[in-house]
Formats: sequence, structure tokens, C-alpha cells
Amino acid sequence: MRREDYHTYNEIKSQTQAWEQALNLVSTASLPKTADYGQVLFTGCGSTYYLSLSAAALYQELTGRAAWAVPGGELLLNSQTVVAQTSCSPCLLVAVSRSGTTTETVKAVEKFKAEKRGQVVVISNYDEALSRLADFNIVIPKGQEESVAQTRSFASMYVAAATFCARMAGRTDLVEAMRTLPEVGNSVMDKYEAYAKEVGEDFEFERFYFLGSGIRYGLACESNLKMKEMTLTHSEPFHFLEFRHGPMSMVNANTVVVGMLSDANRVHEAKVLSEMARLGATVASLGESEADVAFESGIPESGRGVLYLPVLQLMAFYRSLAKGLNPDRPENLTAVVELDL
Repeated sequence: MRREDYHTYNEIKSQTQAWEQALNLVSTASLPKTADYGQVLFTGCGSTYYLSLSAAALYQELTGRAAWAVPGGELLLNSQTVVAQTSCSPCLLVAVSRSGTTTETVKAVEKFKAEKRGQVVVISNYDEALSRLADFNIVIPKGQEESVAQTRSFASMYVAAATFCARMAGRTDLVEAMRTLPEVGNSVMDKYEAYAKEVGEDFEFERFYFLGSGIRYGLACESNLKMKEMTLTHSEPFHFLEFRHGPMSMVNANTVVVGMLSDANRVHEAKVLSEMARLGATVASLGESEADVAFESGIPESGRGVLYLPVLQLMAFYRSLAKGLNPDRPENLTAVVELDL
């Protein structure tokens, strides 16, 4: 089969259309008032939990208000450990789900609303059960997918979440700057697809480590998941400085260390990558400039997180093909997890 015969490839390559729709939808959507909430909680399952990790960090960075992320299953089964039981102000829950039918997330939102904890924002690609529970609803149809592993959907919902955070912070300037994301995203894919293919197809590499800190840690987790799902390759995510505390014992000449470089902490992050290269690893760096994958976007750091995704998604796609796997249908997985709860 040709690469164009796979849904995954077409979904990766067309994702910037979904980014644009997400930006437009959230830019004009009715949203809650930031000052009304003492707690802001982001939730999802699998990929959307990783999205929640990045979104919560970005919300806190931009608004200066506390926010955190929790898996939907934990919010459902152990809510007493993640939602303050008494508070002078309500909690805002941001629930993220590609399908809108993921059992843990739907049940967790139902419980949250039944206990009158606060209001709910839903970010999804389908107008399903979860959306009908929302007080504020964001549905991005162009992010819908045929593939099991999330690529276009994840990126579209991430852009929606980032735009949401910017608007909640009153950062209209950041929202406007983000409008060039689709154009830049297409350019990055065109320029670095061959690089993604070269690294992905190299069977000398046996393990991949994805490093990202701050708002990039959740993106590192998601990129790691794509490598696991599509290619059945050993991969793990870490915060940059944490990687030195034990995990680097696994580094050798058969290792790829992917570094999602930031602006503010680039000096420290680059030192980690240099150390791993001296241990024999192949380093693949991504960042705004002077990196193996350089965005050169001109977009403020808080607004360009989605640019880390496409090249790494393509890397996993090409590795899957090289291993004779079907990237559209990863082993043991389904597009939606529905449980009897």
C-alpha cells in the first residue's frame, strides 16, 4: 500500500485545517469567567489526559491561577483526592474527549454535575453524550478521524485548549498570533517529513525517549504514546532534568532522545541533550530555532505548542510502515474505550 492509502497519513497531513477550525470556534465561543473559579481541573483519558497535562500547565502559566490535570477514571473513582471537597468558590471542569463517549470521562462529568461541583467545558470532535453535559461546548468536526491512534484529533483539541487558555487569560494578542499556526504547520511538515521518515525507518534505534518540561511535558507523553501505539517500540516520556535521575542508564547507541526545547530553559535542556549524545544517543531536537526541527514561527512560546506534534507523528507513522504494521489499527486497541461502569 502507498502511504496515501492510510487514514493516519492523510489525517496527519490535513490536520492544520482542523487547527484553523479550532481557533475560529474558540475565538468566538461563549466562555466562563476566569474570576469565578478557585479550582480549574482538566480531564481526559489516554491521549486526552496527556493533553490535559499540557493544558493545565498552560492555563496556570497564562492566568496565574491554579490548575491541574487528572485522568477521567481517577476523577470518577477517587474524586476526593483530586477535587477539594469544600471550597469558597466552585470548580471549573474542562473535559476533553475525541469521541465524546469515553466511559470514564462521561461518568466522571455526570458525577461532577450531580454533586454540583461547578460548571463544565467540553472539548471534543463529535457532538455526543459528553457535549450534551456541557455548560460550554466546543466541538471541532474537522478533527474527526478514521484511525485508532489520535493525530489530527489530538492536535485540533490541543489548539482549542490553548486558545481557551489564552482567552481565559485575556490574551487576545496571543490568539491573534496563533492564527498563523496552520501556515507554519504546513511548512514544518513539508520541510521535515523526510527527516521524520529517516529516523523512523532506522532499525538501529531500539528505544525512544521524549523529553519535555512545563507545558511541553504532556506533549512529550503524547508523542511517546504515538510511538508505542503505532510501532510497538519501547518509548518513555520524561521531564528534561528528571531524565538524569536514573533513566539515562538506558541510553546507548541504539537510543533516540527527542528533546522539545523551550525558550526560557533552553540552556539547561540543551545540556541534557548534549550529555545524552556523549553517551551515544542520537538526539532529535525540536524548537523555535537552532534545532533539528526548527519551527521559525514567530509565534510566542505559549501559543505554538502544537508545532511539536506533526513531525513526531510522521516519525511514528513511517516506523510503523517499516515494521510491517498497520498504523491505522494498532495492536489490541479500539478508537473508543467504552466500559461497563
